[in-house]
Amino acid sequence: MKTNRRNLIAAGAAGLAGAVAAPAVARAQTRRWRMVTSWPKRLPGPGMSAERVAERITALSGGRVQITVHAAGEVVPAFEVLDAVGSGVVELGHTASFYWQGKAAAAAFYTTVPFGLTPGEHVAWIEAGGGQALWDELYAPFGVKPFMAGNTGVCMGGWFRREITSLDDIKGLKVRSLGLGGEIYRRLGATPQTTSPGEILAAMQSGLVDGAEFVGPGSDIALGLYRVAPNYYAPGFNKPNGTGECIISLRAWNALEADMKAIVTHACAAEASYALSEAERLNAEALAALTTQHGVKLRAFPDAVIAAARVEARDVFANLAAGSAIARKVNDSYVGFRERNTAWSRVSLKAVLDAREG
Repeated sequence: MKTNRRNLIAAGAAGLAGAVAAPAVARAQTRRWRMVTSWPKRLPGPGMSAERVAERITALSGGRVQITVHAAGEVVPAFEVLDAVGSGVVELGHTASFYWQGKAAAAAFYTTVPFGLTPGEHVAWIEAGGGQALWDELYAPFGVKPFMAGNTGVCMGGWFRREITSLDDIKGLKVRSLGLGGEIYRRLGATPQTTSPGEILAAMQSGLVDGAEFVGPGSDIALGLYRVAPNYYAPGFNKPNGTGECIISLRAWNALEADMKAIVTHACAAEASYALSEAERLNAEALAALTTQHGVKLRAFPDAVIAAARVEARDVFANLAAGSAIARKVNDSYVGFRERNTAWSRVSLKAVLDAREG
């Protein structure tokens, strides 16, 4: 066959295209992941955090990872997210760490604990105070890697059918309260219930629970709890923070390229920051709507209830720390950070708020 310049150019172009196309095809291979959550679909606050984490990972990866988000109960129940991710049934989960308190008592510290760190302090402990390394160590036996990936802010004390005027009014109540806050209620004479978020309203309507805490007004209003329990209590002594976590299967995590690990890490961090900002807006707007449009009575826990709960919290922490070596390490790190930060928080945020109020 006669060879000419045009044939050579065509052959060269075809070879170049082949050389470029092969890695391009490799780069274009798509991972299809599933994320299970502990939340009702697109619930304001944590449900939307799950959606945004998935969207960010897909966008930042240029579509190399496609994630389908499943609400609680679609693939696994709300309280089986850790097992589903750790066993490799799915690659991702969006949930709250204190749901795993029965498996690892110190997990509660990574959502919130009674009289614990505020949202800003909590982030500082995780990112700059050694909290993340201990979190990784705590979760490694379950086959997952955890990240902060949302925050509902300072939480409320909860919804109650009738007014609480003394410690005696706590006794005998069935209260939906998870984590160490549930243990505090138990010690005060109530019976804590571990109702999943999507089932709280039905449980209150049926009388299975007399009171319930979830997070703050921005999410609580979407659950409709004000319809059956008009008394809304503060402060959220049992949950002063509301970190949501994204957990990724260690098998999936270890298979990721370095840039993909950075993308997942950034997507979660971005959501942790954004969600906390959004929570401030949502909570303010929802609280106004609850009190002006829905007849909710905003109340404060009696001083005697707070004082008794504070005493019980010290004993709860001591018992938790004695449970295992890792629990002691997490407890000592968390409590030590809180103690070191207290003086600064008192002369910074607390002093500014007191001055603003006059």
